[in-house]
Amino acid sequence: MSGLPFRTLMVQGTTSDAGKSTVVAALCRLLLRRGVHVAPFKPQNMALNSAVTKDGGEIGRAQALQAIAAGVEPHTDMNPVLLKPSSDTGAQVIIHGRVRAEMNARDYHQYKTVAMAAVLESHGRLLSQYQAIVVEGAGSPAEINLRDRDIANMGFAEAVDCPVILVADIDRGGVFAHIVGTLDCLSASERSRIVGFVINRFRGDISLLEPGLAWLEEKTGKPVLGVLPYLHGMYLDAEDAVQPAQENTGHFRIVVPSLPRMSNHTDFDALRAHPDVDLRFVRAGEPMPAADLVILPGSKNTRGDLAWLQSQGWPAYLARHLRYGGKVIGICGGFQMLGRTVADPHGVEGGAGTSPALGLLDLDTELAQEKRLAQVSGSGVLAGGAPVEVRGYEIHMGVSNGAALGRPAFVIDGRHEGACSEDGQVLGTYLHGVFDHPSACAALLRWAGLKTGHVVDTSALREASLDRIADATAPVLERLLSVLERAAPAQ
Repeated sequence: MSGLPFRTLMVQGTTSDAGKSTVVAALCRLLLRRGVHVAPFKPQNMALNSAVTKDGGEIGRAQALQAIAAGVEPHTDMNPVLLKPSSDTGAQVIIHGRVRAEMNARDYHQYKTVAMAAVLESHGRLLSQYQAIVVEGAGSPAEINLRDRDIANMGFAEAVDCPVILVADIDRGGVFAHIVGTLDCLSASERSRIVGFVINRFRGDISLLEPGLAWLEEKTGKPVLGVLPYLHGMYLDAEDAVQPAQENTGHFRIVVPSLPRMSNHTDFDALRAHPDVDLRFVRAGEPMPAADLVILPGSKNTRGDLAWLQSQGWPAYLARHLRYGGKVIGICGGFQMLGRTVADPHGVEGGAGTSPALGLLDLDTELAQEKRLAQVSGSGVLAGGAPVEVRGYEIHMGVSNGAALGRPAFVIDGRHEGACSEDGQVLGTYLHGVFDHPSACAALLRWAGLKTGHVVDTSALREASLDRIADATAPVLERLLSVLERAAPAQ
């Protein structure tokens, strides 16, 4: 055994994006350093950023990152319930890595008893394989309207009888109100589970914060386990929201439309980190700047996001961009939008029907009921270029057919993948994560017109960031262990 005073520890937050994901990753890395065989776990995740596991399932991107921090292979048991919103009221429900159904919010609320059984099944399997489990909550436990049948926060903690850390983001403002207000919304048994607080993203003079920390501890009777600094320049996969734009002086302009249901925007993290690239997301109503390369991202609602593109004037912008020699790449749903039509005869992503697409590639797509989930690696050939190593993963429910597929973007293990236009200006691929591999990223940027020798090693950047956040969180773990050992010395 590990000698830890817990087998399962849960990290909850006062709000969404309080820092739960990074605190879990940091604790996993710290426990790994101590020689503990640890696994991350998130009972229920709602996110459009996902990853494909080696067992052929789909989990939240944050849990894949946390598994890397723990030094273990990501597995579907680490995120047994994944909800991928397809509209404001509906989502694709994924259980143990596989699509179970498309449900509206009311139907899913009734389904939660089934989902909880899947959650407890996965947690039990992980307990049998690992010495410790570090669990990430979802949103906030103070959402009164979601308390009934809760499987994501205190409902899970009560079911497995585990201690809880509460994380609050001071950079938002109102941190003490967030913490005290959250406690007031909990039942007595739930409050008793919280063993301490972590205040995240602090910048400034810590001595000015200390009177507030003393007040909080006296008010609640619970310790502040630590104050984490605001760490700049981190390279960590976002769970869902697009991270704020960073100051970038790169001369090569890449523009990405910020689709309403954009999925896996982590595809662009390597480009954001490239010193020669200026990557900009363009939201509704914003002007579309001149660009060297335009990338259409993945989408959880391809026809809906295609309609949004058309309403925002992107077809005319793309025509002008191509007329002046620019390049266009489409990834997954963005690839499907580049064709002639996108058909959804089964209503997989909404109402059944067929939408005219952008007409930049000679192909048509039909959305299927079976989702393709696969990791891809091997040698390939970028159309019109030299051989290049290609890696990525596929998450899509569409099948594309047409003459453009005879001009593949890549050839992987003898299989054609993606498509290129006859004039060589437009490229489409189903591969997410293709920019994460340095040689493929460099080859694609050369194809798009960037003449540079710079290469971004995303794995090294990620590892360095995980170590930085772990170093900053080390005092939190030490105080947490001390608190738990005093509270339950016999465990």
